[in-house]
Amino acid sequence: MPPLTTLTVTCPYCGEPGELLVEEIDGVQEYVEDCAVCCRPWQVRVRVDARGELEVELLRDDDA
Repeated sequence: MPPLTTLTVTCPYCGEPGELLVEEIDGVQEYVEDCAVCCRPWQVRVRVDARGELEVELLRDDDA
């Protein structure tokens, strides 16, 4: 089972901080998660970069 990491992110809609629990796997993960504050959907993209660090991108529905 890949290691899990908790990341603090900022909602692209309301600007409130939130947390994501992500798996550190090779490749790109893409999924939808709702903001815990405003309930609007985030398009989440997670990948491990060449240095082995997690990169997270949150997009609004109208940006995806």
